[in-house]
Amino acid sequence: EVRLVESGGGLVQAGGSLRLSCEVSGLGGADYATGWFRQLPGKEPEGISCIGSTDEGAIYAGSVKGRSTLSIDKVKKTTYLQMNNLKSEDTGVYYCVADRGYYSTDSLYRVCTPGPRSPPYWGQGTLVTVSS
Repeated sequence: EVRLVESGGGLVQAGGSLRLSCEVSGLGGADYATGWFRQLPGKEPEGISCIGSTDEGAIYAGSVKGRSTLSIDKVKKTTYLQMNNLKSEDTGVYYCVADRGYYSTDSLYRVCTPGPRSPPYWGQGTLVTVSS
């Protein structure tokens, strides 16, 4: 059974920082891609950052680029999304996602795009609230 366990959400003031963590299990020793989607109030889910298990580099949505860093601990199968300079418009539910397979940096957009090809595995979500 594939499991994605998220942690690190909470309440933070605008301009502050948070680090979200996601531990992936159940994928065995195979390559995979993982990352984060978020759903802001009244909006469709948005893929904000993804990385492959081979750690060839992460990709970021424009909405978080320059303010966020995604890293992966390949041994622990855990990713960390460091978010800085948070804004009230970052408030929403953040979901860890994963998909089996090898993904180069150039192909990670396939994992980070919502819609019919959205990743098959999702965490339960963690709420991030940014107060202004």
